[in-house]
This record gives sequence, C-alpha cells and structure tokens, in this order.
Amino acid sequence: MRVLVTGVGGFLGSHLAGRLLDRGHAVVGTTWGTSTDLLRVELHEVDLLDPVGLASVVRTVMPEAIIHLAGLSHVGESWQRPADYFQVNVLGTENVLDAALEAGNCRVLLASSAEVYGLVPEERQPIVETEPVAPRTPYALTKAAAERLTVRAGGVVARCFNLVGPGQSDRFALPAFASQLAAIKKGEQDAVLKVGNLSARRDFVHVSDGVAALALLAELGNPGEIYNVASGRAFSIAEALDRLISISGLKVEIKEDKERLRPVDMPLLEGDAAKLRALGWKPEKDLDAALGELWAAVRG
Repeated sequence: MRVLVTGVGGFLGSHLAGRLLDRGHAVVGTTWGTSTDLLRVELHEVDLLDPVGLASVVRTVMPEAIIHLAGLSHVGESWQRPADYFQVNVLGTENVLDAALEAGNCRVLLASSAEVYGLVPEERQPIVETEPVAPRTPYALTKAAAERLTVRAGGVVARCFNLVGPGQSDRFALPAFASQLAAIKKGEQDAVLKVGNLSARRDFVHVSDGVAALALLAELGNPGEIYNVASGRAFSIAEALDRLISISGLKVEIKEDKERLRPVDMPLLEGDAAKLRALGWKPEKDLDAALGELWAAVRG
C-alpha cells in the first residue's frame, strides 16, 4: 500500500515511517518548516493551510491511505495560541480530507488524543470510545472538531493516550524530566528537578506500540470508527518520574515550578483499547521500557 504520512518528520511520524516500511508499504511524507532525513521516504514540503498545494501533493502521490499526524500538539501552549491551534488542527484536517476526497479511493486515518474526553469520573474509567467527548482545553477542542470532520468524511480516528519514547520533544513532561536529569548528570544543572503537577495519572503507551496501532488501523480500521490506543493501565506522573530517576541513578531534589502548571489538568485518563485489540493489536512494551529508551537517548 502507498501511504502518505503528514508530519512525517515529527516524533510520531519518524517512528511510524519505519514501522510502515517494515510492513512492506511505500511511504511518502509531508513536512513543513523542519528538516528531516528519513531513508526510503519520499518527502514533499507543503503547508497544511495551503489547500491548493496540499491537493497537488496528494494528486501527485496518489496514496491509498493518508495518516494525518501533522498539527500542533502541546496542551499548555494551546492556551496562549488558540487561534493557531484552530487553524492548523481543524482547518488543516479539513484540507487533508478535501484533498483525499478529490483524489478518490483514499482512506484517511487521523491521529487524535485522549484529551478530547475531558474530565471523566474515575468510576467510568478505563474510558471506552462511546464516552461523550467534553474537551476542556483549546487543544482538546481542536482535536474533537478534527475528529468530527474525519468521522463524517468516512475516515478512521485513533484516539491516542500518552505516547512516550525516544525522540519526543522535551516540551512534554517525561522527556523534559529526562533532559533535566541528563543536564544534571553532565554537571550543566544543579541537582534540582523542576516539575509541574505530578498527581495526574496517565495511560502511557510506548511509541513503538502506538505506531503499530496506527499502521494496523491504516490497514484494517473501519470507516467512520474511533479506536482508543491505550495500555489500560494508568500511572501518576510522580510514579513515572520516580522510575525515571531510578533508571538514571541520580539523587535529585524535586521542586514545583509554577510555570510548568497547566490552567486545566485532568486528574485521570485511562483507556480501554478492547476495540483495537479485536483487530489484533496488543502493547508489547511497558512504561519502564519507554523510560529506559528515553533516558538512553538523552544521557549522552
């Protein structure tokens, strides 16, 4: 199958390209404003907000499937840039769907986020896909809107819980902790780790399991359906941090940094992926594996 991956140069895209190639697919990717060097991936630079340019790329490539990863993804930042998040995540998705429709016979898979669920009572967790969405942040609102557009167009939605692994930006919590620990180990920072809210509990999925899910859904996902990508187990950020510190072998002081706190932070997000498992998916790597690989990638 010929697969077009938008945002192929990002954290998730680079891992996904490798998985798709390993499964025998031809991979084409779009990038915008970033440089990337992915072997055996045909690259096209195009802005999601350029519908004419995007449609031209899709007509040229003629993919059988589009996996739409490109977008803005930082929950905290979305409070400062809500208009940008709407433009890129909603209108950009609409442009991808329109280009796919024009090309004809092209399945679209949208990578979305569990953040769309919002505040779900603990007694209704792990969360199933039929749980009503109730986004509480600008980011989550844009992803919920993008989902609606995708499902209405007959596309497939992968609602990803917290993906983690090597190559992830240190703008996110666990990679930020790993980067700070690496700086401490190198003597570039005092042995004080600055953190935000550590009480929130999240369902962490190793990035390799996440991209395995995306590859499978690109092949077998039912049109108009939503699938959770989740391990079914939640850990507090504090527990994940303790495990990361243990892996690093360092002794550090933990200090709360108010600038790292979000205006809204869901206390628990834990997913039920029975629907995805029914297609043959199951997670192969646990949180410790993800943290170990994350630490190996940054420690130098």
